[in-house]
Amino acid sequence: MAKTDGDVVIKKYANRRLYNTGTSTYVTLEDLAQMVKRGEDFTVQDAKSGEDITHSVLTQIIFEQESKTGNTLLPISFLRQLISYYGDQMQMVVPTFLEHSMKTFADQQTQMREQMTRAFGETPLTKNLQAPMQLMEEQVRRNTEMFRQAMQMFSPFGATPQATPEAAKKSADPRDIDDLKEQLRSLQNRLDSFGS
Repeated sequence: MAKTDGDVVIKKYANRRLYNTGTSTYVTLEDLAQMVKRGEDFTVQDAKSGEDITHSVLTQIIFEQESKTGNTLLPISFLRQLISYYGDQMQMVVPTFLEHSMKTFADQQTQMREQMTRAFGETPLTKNLQAPMQLMEEQVRRNTEMFRQAMQMFSPFGATPQATPEAAKKSADPRDIDDLKEQLRSLQNRLDSFGS
């Protein structure tokens, strides 16, 4: 599919077919998923009313991706927690928090790739690196804890003893960065030992 300048408009017809006005071709949800992965921006409009339905189509793409065997990114506990925020006073805070968290995650992933490439050069491992599992699990734990604490700040009646200023300070401790650096050094040493 050719990339065009500006925001591409995808028209969705009543028969559920999608038409890319930028390339003058019919596309599928999988094609749109590939456009997202390539960083191509598009808007989906209802062909009859002109209404912007981008959100619902992107949600549909996520649903299809989650339905594929072994392709799930959203754990059940996360989905339950997310559903519980609909209609809640927290509903307006959650989108901003999730957007910020995903941007931070993407930035950290890019930094990790760059550090691994500098340390080991351009190898198949560093080229396709998603980040070492141990470091990613630790980051997920930290983000989950930060999310829990942020939610408790807005619902003081549901606060638990862990939601104290000391706990918040501990989770934002700059020593965490040093810990990550140490883990990266340890991983580098282990990889070096495989090469010798």
